[in-house]
Amino acid sequence: MSEEQMKKGGISVDTEHIFPVIKRWLYSDKEIFLRELVSNGCDAVTKMKRLVSLGKAENEEEYRIDVILDKQLSEMRIIDNGIGMTAEEIDRYINQIALSGALEFIEKYEGEEADSGIIGHFGLGFYSAFMVAKTVDINTLSFEKDASAAFWSCSDGGEYEMKKGSRTSRGTEICLHITEDEKEFLEENKVRAILEKYCAFMPVPIYLSVVGEKGDEECINDPSPLWLKNPSECTEEEYKAFYKKVFRDERDPLFYIHINAEFPLNFKGILYFPKLQDEYASLEGQVKLYYNQVFVADNIKEVIPEYMMLLRGVLDCPELPLNVSRSYLQNSGYVAKISSHITKKICDKLGGLFNNDRKALEGFWDDVKPFVEYGCTRDPKFFERVKNIILYKTTDGEYLTAPEYLEKNAGKGEENTMYYASDVLQQVGYIGLFREQGITVTVMDGIIDSRFLSFMEMQDKAVHFVRIDSELDKVLRAEEEAEEDEALLSVFRGVIPEQISLKQEVMKSTKTPALITLAEEKRRLAEILRQYGNTIPGLSAPEDEVTLSLNMNCPLIARIASLAKEEKSVEKAKALAKQVYMIAVISQRAFTQEELQEFIDSSIELLYNA
Repeated sequence: MSEEQMKKGGISVDTEHIFPVIKRWLYSDKEIFLRELVSNGCDAVTKMKRLVSLGKAENEEEYRIDVILDKQLSEMRIIDNGIGMTAEEIDRYINQIALSGALEFIEKYEGEEADSGIIGHFGLGFYSAFMVAKTVDINTLSFEKDASAAFWSCSDGGEYEMKKGSRTSRGTEICLHITEDEKEFLEENKVRAILEKYCAFMPVPIYLSVVGEKGDEECINDPSPLWLKNPSECTEEEYKAFYKKVFRDERDPLFYIHINAEFPLNFKGILYFPKLQDEYASLEGQVKLYYNQVFVADNIKEVIPEYMMLLRGVLDCPELPLNVSRSYLQNSGYVAKISSHITKKICDKLGGLFNNDRKALEGFWDDVKPFVEYGCTRDPKFFERVKNIILYKTTDGEYLTAPEYLEKNAGKGEENTMYYASDVLQQVGYIGLFREQGITVTVMDGIIDSRFLSFMEMQDKAVHFVRIDSELDKVLRAEEEAEEDEALLSVFRGVIPEQISLKQEVMKSTKTPALITLAEEKRRLAEILRQYGNTIPGLSAPEDEVTLSLNMNCPLIARIASLAKEEKSVEKAKALAKQVYMIAVISQRAFTQEELQEFIDSSIELLYNA
């Protein structure tokens, strides 16, 4: 096209004139326009790199993309030194909306099976510029020898003109004449934030500058992100630094998984298991989805198993559409396979630590335990992969598998029974009784432990879990039978709630006068139903089946029994019995406000009468 020649016309589309639609509805978030234009620049550079590698072009300059803001002229310019375009290519790819040159480029130079890394398939992406601009100019020069520069300008009404351009170096400059309503996109901080969000890992160095302002020019992105490297080339410090930079968390992650899945999945990424402040902290993770290093979306839950939603990380999935929709993710078989692969990698990581660095696994087991337990109850494949490495923490600080626990306690308690405490502080008295008998007690104090233990019993019916304040068994009960003492029972029945059952037992310990016990199965069912808010039709949480067991081997109970037989001493026997009951209660659960006041008053009274 000669300098005198000029072409004018209207943008060619196969459907009705869509510029008003583009301007208002192309993307729900206007800032996406910058991602699209910078991505196109990266695409152009990637094409140029490929041509150079194929020996079809030469290049001696450093590849880069510049974003330049000019507040005085209300312009934003995006400049690349990529492949450039001819006037004919502008006519073909710009004047006819929704055509992309990437596919044609690949077919021309490489064939259908080439892995060029070209983004391509942008469709209407370029036209997102009109969401913030009243006019868009293109000034470009193709890499082809003897090519002439081409200039194209189009208004937001769709009228364009083309003529010879002024560019003297290979590449493309896009100039957006920002509308009055969108001047915020000329602010450096605003634009920098957008680039850091969407372009932080694009494969070409990106530089931001403001006309008239001095400052050291620096690359604001990382063209070679960690996830593209071979795991063997990455250090522990690099993984931690990447995590802290991307997710702004100063705490080290517990562990990470570097994924490099090849055909047919073809995706890369790094996933981190963050350190939680406590079990009740926010469980919201954050997985950033990329398409050939181009940011697509935040917090993509569909590609992460629901029981690992706290994971943070990045996934680069070039098989997904750049402008992927939520409905696509929810119904995509490819996404389901990614999720399954991630599950396998998590299991492999945990299994590898168990076999090769168990101390490291034990060091953060308390943090991952709730998610492993939940995963087991939700995903049979997950359970099969991790069932042999599930650890149970003991009150002594050990971490044992179920077989290790049963072997350690063999012959000391009921066969194939695992004893656990749900509140180490509250149940310290019970723990002491078990420790006296040489029985190790595990700690199961999580919010889903009741459900998990029931699940595990269904998987292995030979193993039974019993909380230490459950029914007495041979761990605490002596072999001899207790002789019924009606006077003693009468005294205690007079001071305990009527719904509590009363038993006489001969225990191995002589220190403990009485124990509160709860029926294991009924209590566990009640806990599960309460977690669901009693919303299961036809079911409601049953009342706990509580029993007070009197230790006939304790001197204090013997004294109360003696006082109960003397008419003049019955009231004293009742006072002591009440105190024994209250001590049993506080050893099993926290007092209510009324119970605490009653216990304080009765303790003072007993001291006065001592």
